[in-house]
Amino acid sequence: MSHGPLMLDLEGLELTAQECELLLHPAVGGVILFARNCASPEQVVGLVSQIHGLRRPGLLVAVDQEGGRVQRMREGFTRLPPAAWLGDLYDRNPAHGRKVARELGWLMAVELRAVGVDFSFAPVLDIGRGISRVIGDRALHRRPDVVAELAQAWHGGAREGGMASVGKHFPGHGGVVEDSHQALPVDVRRVEDLIMEDLLPFERMIHVGLEAIMPAHVIYQRMDARPAGFSSCWLRKVLRERLGFQGVVFSDDLGMAAAGEAGDYASRARAALQAGCDMILVCNDRAGAEAALDELSDYSDPVGQTRLVRMHGRGHVSRDGLHLDPRWQEAVRLVSGFDESPALALDL
Repeated sequence: MSHGPLMLDLEGLELTAQECELLLHPAVGGVILFARNCASPEQVVGLVSQIHGLRRPGLLVAVDQEGGRVQRMREGFTRLPPAAWLGDLYDRNPAHGRKVARELGWLMAVELRAVGVDFSFAPVLDIGRGISRVIGDRALHRRPDVVAELAQAWHGGAREGGMASVGKHFPGHGGVVEDSHQALPVDVRRVEDLIMEDLLPFERMIHVGLEAIMPAHVIYQRMDARPAGFSSCWLRKVLRERLGFQGVVFSDDLGMAAAGEAGDYASRARAALQAGCDMILVCNDRAGAEAALDELSDYSDPVGQTRLVRMHGRGHVSRDGLHLDPRWQEAVRLVSGFDESPALALDL
């Protein structure tokens, strides 16, 4: 059974009988975990083993483990700093900032691989302009070249940890005020400015082998009337043809308010895939996920399926062995100095 084009979420800490049936549907290709699914490393190991054991090849298992406000797995995992912390380190000492970024990428990856998770939806490649609250300190820096530099280091570390990376939110969410979880943002800037600034981190990451990209649910008014995640102009002409990207394109969650522009869930699913996505996410709406499944029962994309195979995690290390690893110990020490306010721990 090949990877289907739909990634779903789960209700709790264990698979239910209904979820097992859903995950055997040929249109399903992966599972995204949220904080509600993660009580401890031991529990996550059991849940991921259940998921991987349902099919061959195993379903992809992903999570948002950026650090800072967006870290789903916390209990028993290193508390990771927000991306902007790396930018602050870079401003004080660029070489040290790059080093810590690489070790942070590795640390995130090996801790997730130790519990069987295939990949995280990270790093954020948006520019930290101080405009978008939903991005905020999730952005590495205000300068596109520094975002690219730190992201490349992070990506190198994650790859050493056995994990592919997903750059988001193409072509850049940092220039709009609205939160696409709650509204449909419209970016009115010139296309030339987007290309010179926001696209730069994506372009440079593609050159070093970025494995996957997630587009934004944002309309870039001077390029296309559709949000980027539903736009063949952005995904095929710009991302594939102009930038030469050969990796996986994941949609952002089709349950977000901004995705409603594309219609009901069946219409959203079909529109995102036709625009150029390889896998779509439907989260926190089981009825919507089932509608998407019905729509995609006969869907087939051999090229997309081939791309998705590359997202499986590589290698494995036991948690006991990991904690004895001098590199892990040093990485934990490097990130132990950041100060996170509990008020920022939003479940985005």
